[in-house]
Amino acid sequence: MKIMVETSARHVHLTQADLDTLFGAGYQLTPKKDLSQPGQFACVEKVEVVGPKSSLKMSILGPVRPETQIEVAKTDARALGIDAPLRMSGDLNGTPGCKIIGPKGEIEISKGVMVAKRHAHMTPEQAVEYGVTDGEAVGLRLEYNDRSLVFGDVIVRVSKTAGLAVHIDTDEANAAGLTGTVDGDIVKF
Repeated sequence: MKIMVETSARHVHLTQADLDTLFGAGYQLTPKKDLSQPGQFACVEKVEVVGPKSSLKMSILGPVRPETQIEVAKTDARALGIDAPLRMSGDLNGTPGCKIIGPKGEIEISKGVMVAKRHAHMTPEQAVEYGVTDGEAVGLRLEYNDRSLVFGDVIVRVSKTAGLAVHIDTDEANAAGLTGTVDGDIVKF
C-alpha cells in the first residue's frame, strides 16, 4: 500500500527552559511551516549545534518538548564529531550530548544527540488498514530516479493523532535518489 515518504533533515527539539536560555525568558517559537504530524511545525528560529569537530546550524521544530533532543543523519554526526546512536525519537538514555548556541545564550546538554530510526506514523485505523501493529518493523519500497531501494526496519508508530507518513533521514533519501516528498510502498517480510 502507498504511503507518503518525507525526508527529515537535521533538527532540534527544545524544552521551554532551554528555549528561554537560548532565546530569552518566555520566548515563543515562530511557526514557519506546518509539518505532516498534526500540531508540529518547523520554526523560523535556528540554533548552532557544536560538536568536538565542527558545528552545524539547525532548524528548531515546535512545539517545545519535555526533553531537548537533536536528530541528525550519520553524515551530520560524523561532521560534528559525535558518535550518535541510532534510536527512536524520545529514547535518549545513553545518547551523547553537545553544546547548543542561540542568540541570547548557550547550553550544554549531557544527552540527546541521535540518528533517528526510520519510522512510519499512522492512526490505529490506518494500522488496521495496512495490517501492521505499533512497534512492528516493516519494509519500505521506493522506486525513483533509477535508484530502486527497499529499506527494512521501518518501525510503525501508532498514535491517535498521527499524520500518515514515513520519515527517513537525508542519508537514506540520498541513497534512494529522492528529491522532495514521494510515495512509497509498505511491505511486510
